[in-house]
Amino acid sequence: MTRKADSAIRLLHGTDGHKMARTLLEAQDAARLVPSGAPVALKPNLVVARPASGGATTHPEIVAGAIEYLLDAGVAARDITIMEGAWVGDSTRRAFEYCGYAALARRYGVGLVDLKGDETRAVDTPVGMIQVCVRALEAGFLLNLPVLKGHCQTVMTCALKNLKGCLPDSEKRRFHTMGLHRPIAALAAVLRPALTLVDSLCGDPGFEEGGDPEVTNRMYIGEDPVALDVFGCDLLGIGPEEVPYIGMAAVLGVGSATLDEGDVLEIGPDGKPLEAAEIRAGQSTTRRRHADWRTLHPDLRIEEDQACSACTASLAHALEKLAREGVDLSALPTIRIGQGFAGHTPEGGIGIGRCAGGIGCPPSADSVEALLRKGMA
Repeated sequence: MTRKADSAIRLLHGTDGHKMARTLLEAQDAARLVPSGAPVALKPNLVVARPASGGATTHPEIVAGAIEYLLDAGVAARDITIMEGAWVGDSTRRAFEYCGYAALARRYGVGLVDLKGDETRAVDTPVGMIQVCVRALEAGFLLNLPVLKGHCQTVMTCALKNLKGCLPDSEKRRFHTMGLHRPIAALAAVLRPALTLVDSLCGDPGFEEGGDPEVTNRMYIGEDPVALDVFGCDLLGIGPEEVPYIGMAAVLGVGSATLDEGDVLEIGPDGKPLEAAEIRAGQSTTRRRHADWRTLHPDLRIEEDQACSACTASLAHALEKLAREGVDLSALPTIRIGQGFAGHTPEGGIGIGRCAGGIGCPPSADSVEALLRKGMA
């Protein structure tokens, strides 16, 4: 079976993200997808204010390469905007500054938009109405620039889940009450990037906040976000069935969840296909520490009900630190986490975050660690 051209994936290995971005965009002939005079949106992953070297955020040099490619293709700088909305509890503007995007915007004269302050529009989706940021909806060309990495709630995050940054914080919270996977797939059905360029230079294979990056020196590009996520699972050494929103998005017609021989074309620095190219996959199969934290610590008593990613991440950080110190985690009382406990938190145990009777929205990993230590005292 031969995959149609617009679902092909091009893979490139190297260490210069700037040059690699340009090479992949040129090989994909990305300029053909940009309507003349249309607003162009670049959507990196800046979930937290941490440098790309830590494995959580998109390398700014990749975005610089994309901007230069677009400028050379005749797109006016005034029509290009970098846009993102950090996760609940963090500041996008701080991420713009800390991660180098404010300087990037100044250098090229392009726009920089914090989607947390953008207007929203209700969009009818397969799971009902979802409020989506207007700037993302009105982009004539949306270039998705995710990081391939692990995730403490969805196992992995890449092309499809990166679109969640185009939502207001209220909807990000609501996605968790809906179970994450169905709304992520539904959002992808109505907000469709023209192209996705994946940063897989050094993503953390186990955790969305980074901290333990794995240098793999690769990037890949394609127009089918479902196929790109299936390939990402292969690179991380996990099965796509472990990430339900991938199959759900395929059912909704977003893309294909089947990768066949020849679907991934590895190219060289000159953009030409390599002879007898091999897909270098499965390099991270033993390092999903955060994604598997429940399995790694089966004696934990955790009650979770609609927990947000930020709260869950802080809990995972704190538990891992205690485990590294040799703390007996079975000595912890019941831990409760999630929006589902708001207004009716049971007595006893430890509540993580304001909704579960604790403090912080979201709480820091340090405050959760202190809370857990106090609970064992």
